[in-house]
Amino acid sequence: MLRDKTDQGRDVDGLAERVDAVPDDYQAIADLAAVIDAAPARPDWPYVEPSDLAGIRAERTGTDLAPVTVADAAQRAEAGFLASVAGCVLGKPVELFITLAELRPALERIGEWPLRDYISERLGAPEGLGRLSRDWPETVRERIRFVAADDDINYTLLGLMALERHGIGFTKADLRRLWLDNLPIAYTWGPERTFLTKQALAMGIDDNPSMNLDALPATLNPGEELCGAMIRADAYGYACPGRPDLASELAWRDASLTHRGTGIYGAMFAAAAIAAAFTTPDPLEIFGVALGYVPRRSRFAAIVGDSLSQVAEATDWLDGYQRIHERYGEYGFCRVLQESGTLVNTLRFAADVGDGICIQVMQGLDTDSYGATAGAILGVHFGPGHLDARWLDPFHDTIRTTLAGWYEQSLAATAKRIAALTALGT
Repeated sequence: MLRDKTDQGRDVDGLAERVDAVPDDYQAIADLAAVIDAAPARPDWPYVEPSDLAGIRAERTGTDLAPVTVADAAQRAEAGFLASVAGCVLGKPVELFITLAELRPALERIGEWPLRDYISERLGAPEGLGRLSRDWPETVRERIRFVAADDDINYTLLGLMALERHGIGFTKADLRRLWLDNLPIAYTWGPERTFLTKQALAMGIDDNPSMNLDALPATLNPGEELCGAMIRADAYGYACPGRPDLASELAWRDASLTHRGTGIYGAMFAAAAIAAAFTTPDPLEIFGVALGYVPRRSRFAAIVGDSLSQVAEATDWLDGYQRIHERYGEYGFCRVLQESGTLVNTLRFAADVGDGICIQVMQGLDTDSYGATAGAILGVHFGPGHLDARWLDPFHDTIRTTLAGWYEQSLAATAKRIAALTALGT
């Protein structure tokens, strides 16, 4: 929490010492957490970063795009979902807090640089990285037999379920119920786990109309600006082709359940980018449009806007990565800002969807999450026919999740349900 507030420009002088000295007492910890949460902005802080929708809208510059045809939008959304699944599985074996500087030589040692296929189990051998993530037995290319369960995919399907059941008018209370009914707490991380813990231990699981869901992420919520909300945004982009305003609003409803500030902006940006990709042919323009739906005076707008400029000047994706990483490498795994820049870099240089998800994963960091987000934008942008069958054939039309209420096992049928969302926002 203290790091969060430091990043947000709060005056936290003296609070680190108080954290070190706080007794092992719940009330004392809660009282100090409230002090940290209420720390005022430093007088020299130049950014304006609201978390409420009205405040965000007052700071944005975006406008809607031209409408799309339902048939074309449905095909693009289906392509986006399938590409996101491929990107997620591609990145899962190396979800290791890794950077390109470590990943590239390891892939070179096993003769697989640049990446052109799912990661081989040989990368985990001593001559490669010497390790892979815990999910590697189901996600290396020698062993893939289905779409392995993943939190990124869980969240896209939860968004699908919310939209199917409640339409674009879904509420935070609807999402809360879906989460409680479907999400195993041990398969969540960061603010998502904090949210479920608060529900289960402090507030109970019964519906409570008087519960203030808007207040939940404002206190005792470490990691409130991490990428968890951003990876939950895909379904809202699919449902709003050519309507980044609506897509970003739906993403705000979801993201603000658990996140604040940059954590919310990342989700709104991702949803708006997917929505814009339906109608915007230029890759950099997709992100220029999406950037109009976050506060213009925020850190997010400043850093991602600069990343756009850097990528526009880059000679290839490696040059683009180096430019972003040299400037924003401090924002590592799951910290949204650098990884949003890498998304821009991926779209700028991708020759097709498969090439794009490989570029994204080779840039490291949260490889499965941003492999999935990149795949969603790439699939919608390029449309059907730009992802080789070799990326989908290993799944044998089977998708697995850890959601209690998800019963569909066919990947193709799931993709058709995603495609049907486009009718909601067109």
